[in-house]
Amino acid sequence: MNARRILLELFDAALRSVDGRACTAQCLREVKLPGRVVAFAVGKAASAMTLGARDALGETIESMLVITKHGHGDPELMRVGALQLESSHPVPDDSSLAAGAELESRLAALPVDATPVFLVSGGSSSLIESLRDGVTLAELKSLNERGLAAGWDISTLNAQRAKLSRLKAGGVARLLAGRRAVALFISDVPLDDPDVIGSGLLGRNAGCIDRIERHIVANVDSAVRAVAEAAHVRGLELEARSTRFDGDVSAVAEEFLAALRATPADGLVWGGESTVKLPEIHGRGGRNTHLALAIARSLRPAEPWMILVAGTDGTDGPTSDAGALVDAGSISRAEIAGYDVERAFREFDSGSALEGAEDLLHTGPTGTNVGDILIGLKQTATSLRGHPRPRML
Repeated sequence: MNARRILLELFDAALRSVDGRACTAQCLREVKLPGRVVAFAVGKAASAMTLGARDALGETIESMLVITKHGHGDPELMRVGALQLESSHPVPDDSSLAAGAELESRLAALPVDATPVFLVSGGSSSLIESLRDGVTLAELKSLNERGLAAGWDISTLNAQRAKLSRLKAGGVARLLAGRRAVALFISDVPLDDPDVIGSGLLGRNAGCIDRIERHIVANVDSAVRAVAEAAHVRGLELEARSTRFDGDVSAVAEEFLAALRATPADGLVWGGESTVKLPEIHGRGGRNTHLALAIARSLRPAEPWMILVAGTDGTDGPTSDAGALVDAGSISRAEIAGYDVERAFREFDSGSALEGAEDLLHTGPTGTNVGDILIGLKQTATSLRGHPRPRML
């Protein structure tokens, strides 16, 4: 078996361990829910989580509102009567406001004897919105664009969003007015804090009656463990880093390569999210392809490492790429294909250069979103030959 194929299988193991449908169903089978249930799902994994709720609760779910990213919906939900709205990510637009209005309307009309169940995953911040009085959509868009371009960390961005929003910073929790609810989260943030996930839609409010039962059903730590376990089954030992990576792409690339070169194991797996600072004019790419290209540029000739960098949601920023698999030959392959790699890196056109190298990874929507995964594998450890291209999972 080839090293690239092994990396793809390890990434697939990570995705299966945090699958939104399976993790949601498992949790809800253990939660006691009296009587009727009304489901609200928001995020990139909203459709998968709703299907998991159906698997666990069946006909006790009276209605389902599902708000997810364009292209991440599931036709199966339409057949079971869910209202599925596709919205904008990473920058909100009119569809985000329409989704917010639908949520507020349904919360106001909740039957007294129904238990609301919320299914929240990453991406919610952009997908659903209700603006404070006097705030315009243009102001909201500008804030998100500035924050993304400047590489703000999630806490800073969320604090700024909350100033404009009626739903962020516990806004949905406030609308419940102390009634009982259950909230399940697929976490893509440090410390798995419900006050941060989805800009804290179901976050806690000081001084308010709070009867929300909160559960984290999946996070990047689970995905990292799954990669290490899947490698072990294949006779490979990977070092699994316990801390999450964050911060600027270049710093993450440098730290990852240093750790990879130092490990006595066959490779290394690490989870987290990096940040990038975008120039006003930039090309195709996201934080994962930019990180992959940063690593590829720093690999020494003939170094044996092959590295997968990918988002667990199957998308990288505004692109349909999940990420990339790179090695010491990636730069040469991109240059042979006619790409100026240094220009691509400087102008954040990493996706184009890696497409030329035939190193991009495409999975499509995955039904989860716990952040990003970095896996480095020593090719000599697999005693393999050949160089097939990445394939769809």
